[in-house]
Amino acid sequence: MYHKTTCFLPLFLLFIILSTNLSAQETNQNTICPVKDRACILKQVIEGTALINNTAWRDQTYREIAKTYAFDKKFNLAVNIITKIQTPDTKAMTIRGIGMALAPQGYNPKDLDTMFSTLRAEAEKISHPASYAIALTYIAMAQAFAGDNEGAWKTASDMQNDALRHKAYGETAEIQAEKGDFKSAQISIEKIESLSFRNKAYNIVSRILSDHDLFQDAYTAANAITNPYKKAQATQYMLDKQSPREIKH
Repeated sequence: MYHKTTCFLPLFLLFIILSTNLSAQETNQNTICPVKDRACILKQVIEGTALINNTAWRDQTYREIAKTYAFDKKFNLAVNIITKIQTPDTKAMTIRGIGMALAPQGYNPKDLDTMFSTLRAEAEKISHPASYAIALTYIAMAQAFAGDNEGAWKTASDMQNDALRHKAYGETAEIQAEKGDFKSAQISIEKIESLSFRNKAYNIVSRILSDHDLFQDAYTAANAITNPYKKAQATQYMLDKQSPREIKH
């Protein structure tokens, strides 16, 4: 009898320990955080995200978590999430999301410069050429959105691929136009060495300015286009925005 009892006790204790651990795990996973405790909630989401088997879905979920941290002014936590992402293009999109979140946060120029340098360092870890170029483009756009035009131009100028560099300048110009800063947008466009890319950029920027009722700047941008057809299109768009044509049927 004694022998049977001594054999049973270790098994019984093992069962108790395992049951306790499982119960603790279930409690951790099912803990309800106070709804205003975003740090607690995000911690739970991160733990749950690690259990997602599909790499694309997992990386996309991490991307959104990083953006949330950035909007909550938790920049370092946002950057830490990037290291969990395996897909290169999702890393680039995450860098974009973090960067675009910085502008409305009220950071001073020195802090912004440090943060964008950190994002650039994360971009440099991307080995996939196309995703790396996309990351730099997004950083330039985010810098322009935050008002760091010099930083945006520097980031774009570092791109070795001509077409991608032209695209970065063009998209930087679009951000500047959206902000109503045609002077900076024009500088960005004039840095584009390809005439076709430059015409395309002026066309897009002219339309953006027209949409914002900045008709003089829109007209100036349209007149900078050397392609007659695209120039006429941009000018007509400006005229129609300035005084919409009503057609009665």
